[in-house]
Amino acid sequence: MLSKNKIKIVPIILAGGSGSRLWPLSRKSFPKQFLNLLNDDSYTMLQKTYKRIDNLEDICRPIVICNEEHRFIVGHQMKEINIEPLEILLEPEGRNTTPAITIAALKVLDIFKDTNIDPILLILSSDHQIKDIKNFQLAIKNSIEKASNDNLIIFGVKPTYPATGYGYIKSENELNPNKCFVSKVDKFIEKPNEKNAQHFIEDKKYYWNSGMFVFKATSILEEIKIFAPQILKNCQICLEKSKRDFDFLRLEEEAFKNCENISIDVSVFEKTSKAFVIPLDCGWDDVGSWGSLWKMSKKDQNGNYLKGRVLAKETKESLIRSEEKLVVSIGLENIVIVETKDAVLVANKESSQSVKHIVSLMNEKGFNEAQNHKIVYRPWGSFLSIEEGETWQIKKIEVNPGASLSLQMHFHRSEHWVVVNGTAKILIDNNEKIIGPNQSAYIPLGVKHRLSNPTKFKLTLIEIQSGSYLGEDDIKRFEDKYGR
Repeated sequence: MLSKNKIKIVPIILAGGSGSRLWPLSRKSFPKQFLNLLNDDSYTMLQKTYKRIDNLEDICRPIVICNEEHRFIVGHQMKEINIEPLEILLEPEGRNTTPAITIAALKVLDIFKDTNIDPILLILSSDHQIKDIKNFQLAIKNSIEKASNDNLIIFGVKPTYPATGYGYIKSENELNPNKCFVSKVDKFIEKPNEKNAQHFIEDKKYYWNSGMFVFKATSILEEIKIFAPQILKNCQICLEKSKRDFDFLRLEEEAFKNCENISIDVSVFEKTSKAFVIPLDCGWDDVGSWGSLWKMSKKDQNGNYLKGRVLAKETKESLIRSEEKLVVSIGLENIVIVETKDAVLVANKESSQSVKHIVSLMNEKGFNEAQNHKIVYRPWGSFLSIEEGETWQIKKIEVNPGASLSLQMHFHRSEHWVVVNGTAKILIDNNEKIIGPNQSAYIPLGVKHRLSNPTKFKLTLIEIQSGSYLGEDDIKRFEDKYGR
């Protein structure tokens, strides 16, 4: 039986979003939670999510929930901050927060089943910006006692402008963040129109829905059993049938997809009598659009946030970001310009919430740039497509220290590798050799081969492919340390 005298706080980091409103920087293949958007330090948004709580008393290693496509990105970024998660759960597809939280709660109870610890879950989104870490941690500490008494806590952010892109919470009583007052939730409101949003600003009982929660694992499961019993049943089956995949737990697909696609706010918090809201005054933002990113960024004397190779003349109140090329603006105001290797966004800043609709349109029309970057990340490193024709392609390949590609062969193409930095160990048809900068190797069509980096430094090489078909699926793997 779990003891109420021993507490452990388990962070549950939700990292499954696609971040389409921040296209072209954020895409399905590498969404915003894995990026360093503000460049105020060296950490990505996922890394910041844990770093801002890692010194809390009674905090333990996190559980991260992500799409299976991003598993190696999550694993790598956690290792970069020296964190080994309790578990990395892989969703076969996004089904909103209720299934994710249900499975996380079940898994936490399984992890602590042989202890007398009563685990409390701290549900965090991986794409939030929080400026005042001290106040954020204070709000978490104040939520623990309330959650320990079987209540369900949601953090409400006092609105600073009439946002129409956020959901709202109405509390039964007015809240004072400085006194850490707690109130029962009166109701939840979906994203309002501008008139209602202005009213919410003036009424002190309304708060932005932060999407962050605190509750005991047992408490939330009891409420899910009452209000979403079929989801609980499917999640139990899903967890029982899940399979270990190296450092990851791959959730069973059929049972997970049978779960209703619904948020924990709608499935439980809008119906339970145990929902309480705690005010959060910490400079919170969910970085949901280029407009919101501009609001929280440091600006120059003209109100511009400029990053990269940018020259702005007679330009005001704009966000201009260059990843590679020189971007020049003249006589512009209230504009967003974002340049990447393969796409450029130009938009009115007030229309930045509509970017997700443009991404949907690009998907309908079959534009690959809607979902995929020129840079493709793999568990061993990454590759960049530089240029290609019908029968040839040039890539830049970077292999992480100590990493290696699978032992493989191709049916339709040959490859030529030229090392430009570092040292490569190359296996070609059972013959192994070491090559360095300005040295090359040729891999004929149909020959087994493997590329490895045996050093502690990054390996960079140029790959020239030649053949009748150059798709990434032209590969037969014989051995792979990453289980692909």
